[in-house]
Amino acid sequence: MPETILVVDDDPDIARFVEVNLRSAGYEVAVAGDGEEALQRASEMRPDLVLLDVMMPRIDGFEVAQRLRRNPQTANTSIIMLTAKALSTDKVLGLTAGADDYIIKPFDPIELLARVKGTLRRAKEMRNLSPLTGLPGNIRIQEEIERMVREARPFAVLYCDLDNFKAYNDQKGFVRGDRLIQATARIIQDAVVEFAGSEGFVGHVGGDDFVAMLPPEVAEDVARRIVERFDAHVHEFYEDQDLARGYVEVEDRKGVLQRLPLVAISIGVATTARRDFAHYGEAVAVATEMKQFAKRDSGSSYAIDRRSAG
Repeated sequence: MPETILVVDDDPDIARFVEVNLRSAGYEVAVAGDGEEALQRASEMRPDLVLLDVMMPRIDGFEVAQRLRRNPQTANTSIIMLTAKALSTDKVLGLTAGADDYIIKPFDPIELLARVKGTLRRAKEMRNLSPLTGLPGNIRIQEEIERMVREARPFAVLYCDLDNFKAYNDQKGFVRGDRLIQATARIIQDAVVEFAGSEGFVGHVGGDDFVAMLPPEVAEDVARRIVERFDAHVHEFYEDQDLARGYVEVEDRKGVLQRLPLVAISIGVATTARRDFAHYGEAVAVATEMKQFAKRDSGSSYAIDRRSAG
C-alpha cells in the first residue's frame, strides 16, 4: 500500500509540480489549496506526510502545523514545511510548530524526494508506528502512561480488543482482516477526538488490541461511542448470509463445522477517578481485567473499574 502525502500550497503551479514528482515516485498524493482545506483533508485521509507551504492566506503554515499536532487523528503525521525564505527564524518557527523538516523554495525534484523519503523513514523508526494503522506502538503507549503517572495527572486507560477476530481472519483472509483492524483504529480515533480533542491519545498494541488514554470524565462516553460505531459498521465486513445467520461457519482442524459469533469489540476501562496508579503496569493490568469482564457479554460491550483502592 503506497504511502499518502498531502500537498498544501496556494500556488496551483507549485502544487501541481510537487504532485507530479511525488506520484511518479510511487506515492499517493492529494492537494489542498489553503490551511482550512488542509486541516479538513488531513483529518479525513490521515496522510503519512504533509508538505506544507508557510505563506498562505487566512491560516499560515505554522498555525496549520500546530493544529495538526494537537489533533490525535494527525498528531503522528510527518510534516515538511515549504518556505520561500532562507531566514533562520522561519526554520525555528517551523520546527517549533511541529515540523519534522523544511525545504527552501525553489527546490529541485531530487532534493524534494530525498527529504520526503528521509522524513518518512525516520518517522517509522522514531515513532515506533504500527505499519498497519499508523498509530504509535507499545513503546509510545508505555511512555504516555508513565508520563501521566509520573506527573500525577488524572487519566483513564481504555483497552480495546476484538472478539472472534482470529476466526474472521481465518475465514475471510488477512487482507479483509487488515481492513477491519484499520476501520477499528479509525473508529477509536474518531471517538477519542469527539470527546477528548487534543487531550486524547490512541495507540496500537498490535494485532487487534488498541489502547486509548483520555481524561477520566469522558472515558465512559468514549467507550460507549466506540461500541455504538463498531456495531453500526461491522456489517460492512460480512456477507449478507453471515448477517442473516448471525454467525460464521468455520471448519476446525478436524474438519468439523464450528459456528462462531460475528466480530465484536470489548473495552476495559481503568481510571484514576477512584484510585491512583503507582506505575504503568498497574494501570494496564486493571484495564485488562476489565476487558475480560466485558468479554463475558455476548456482542460489543465495555466495563469500567469502579472500585476504590484499599
